[in-house]
Amino acid sequence: MLHFRFSTVLKELFAASLKRPLSGSRQKTWLPTRHCCFGTSSIDSRAAPLKVFHAASHRPALRTAPCAAPFRSYCAKTEGAVELDDQVKKDGVSSEESSDKRRNAGILPSLEDLLFYTIAEGQEKIPAHKFMTALKATGLRSGDPRLKECMETLKETLKTTVDGVTLDRHLFKKCVQSNIVLLTQAFRKKFVIPDFQSFTSHIDELYDSAKKLTGGQVADYIPQLAKFSPDLWAVSLCTVDGQRHTVGDTKVPFCLQSCVKPLKYAVAVNDYGTEYVHSFIGKEPSGLRFNKLFLDEDDKPHNPMVNAGAIVCTSLIKQGEGNAEKFDYVMNFLKNMAGNEYVGFSNATFQSERESGDRNFAIGYYLKEKKCFPEGTDMTSVLDFYFQLCSIEVTCESASVMAATLANGGICPITGERVLTPEAVRNTLSLMHSCGMYDFSGQFAFHVGLPAKSGVAGGILLVVPNVMGIMCWSPPLDKLGNSVRGIQFCTDLVELFNFHNYDNLRHFAKKHDPRREGGDQRLHTFGPMDYESLQQELALKAPLWKKVSPTESHEDSSTTVVYRMDTVAK
Repeated sequence: MLHFRFSTVLKELFAASLKRPLSGSRQKTWLPTRHCCFGTSSIDSRAAPLKVFHAASHRPALRTAPCAAPFRSYCAKTEGAVELDDQVKKDGVSSEESSDKRRNAGILPSLEDLLFYTIAEGQEKIPAHKFMTALKATGLRSGDPRLKECMETLKETLKTTVDGVTLDRHLFKKCVQSNIVLLTQAFRKKFVIPDFQSFTSHIDELYDSAKKLTGGQVADYIPQLAKFSPDLWAVSLCTVDGQRHTVGDTKVPFCLQSCVKPLKYAVAVNDYGTEYVHSFIGKEPSGLRFNKLFLDEDDKPHNPMVNAGAIVCTSLIKQGEGNAEKFDYVMNFLKNMAGNEYVGFSNATFQSERESGDRNFAIGYYLKEKKCFPEGTDMTSVLDFYFQLCSIEVTCESASVMAATLANGGICPITGERVLTPEAVRNTLSLMHSCGMYDFSGQFAFHVGLPAKSGVAGGILLVVPNVMGIMCWSPPLDKLGNSVRGIQFCTDLVELFNFHNYDNLRHFAKKHDPRREGGDQRLHTFGPMDYESLQQELALKAPLWKKVSPTESHEDSSTTVVYRMDTVAK
């Protein structure tokens, strides 16, 4: 059930739009379909004839639901059609007048107006902090790169107001118009986790439960790992829509260590393709310790998640370049995956790893003897690069965005930039699922059923495909080298939510599904929407809005008219 609070003024606007007939093209195109119009650019249905066709979802659900997945309609302009925006530009009309023309054509309230009335709840002005609080409740951060223009305009606009705090409707529209589609999707709960506050309250409970654990031993084979307190514990998540939540020591930097293995494998496959990379490395779990001197029957490392495979994978990146160029290349890749959030380097850890790396040097010489490297490879230089990559620093927050980039098919959720090919992401997640948790990989796949990679620093990089990425970090490790608290959190997460790969089998016991609003009605999974599409959808659903009593809405305001939209599809 989706809630909006509309003032009486907005109610009258809706009534007016319903009384006035729409243009002939809209009646033919939109009303019979009962679907939304989507597209990557703004297409005005009043100025051009449209054709509608069904397409697969831009972001499919993680697993197949018992009922068929809903279709979305896309709009395409027919040949020779002219967009209203283009015509407005030719006529030299301002953006404000352009917006008025859009609304007057169908008597629809602008998205900016709808958002204002939603937040204002009958008041004529909105305190800026109220808008920011409401924004945070959706999961979006004010520092989200996608909202940069909106936040900068808001800051400058508040300087011009009398009290420096409140915004009237016109000033509010000025602030949000640059990001209105993203904001409208957020406030209308069209993100992958609609009820984000409820979901994060459960995450906090799981965090507190795991925090009570006291077992495990902090890795001490080098001083830089041994110095971390065993009490440190952090969880950070980022959804494929850029919703963020953190709890605990999420700003403390730590080294990726083995958590970098799937990331550099993804870089290698992204650059060279699957066939080339796997001519040097296998795809099978080894069944042995991660640092064993052992190859498969073809004299190749078993997979890229064990040390031998990771060393060979390192040799494939930017062949022919020096280590400085290689390191900068991978660092830029990881920064793009993290949406330009913190990615650093611990030189002290690098030096210690190299000084205590006898085992890895032994593996390197064994690989060289078996001719596992590309021709002309300098093995000692590769090992230096390998130790450098293990010493890359992240925080829980930045690493969760990296995981979310994998969950989002290679596109960073907070920048919209494609970083990895779908092929690279699919292969990486497949190997994380089967080989990512050392000798615990089979049990983890059985109980948790999600791709993950652990590291000796205490991190667990967890991916819920098409939903979110999570980074858990706590230094105390169990006897297999995995974070004690991290394993408990991942296990509890899947016991509560239906994130396990096979939770949605027919007739299976139901768990909470945070992708459903209120836990019942499954939402349509929406891709990017344009301004006109959202207006059209609101116009179509206007007849479904019903007045709700104060007791049902839990609101006590004489100046507010509260409406509820029926979620039953017509």
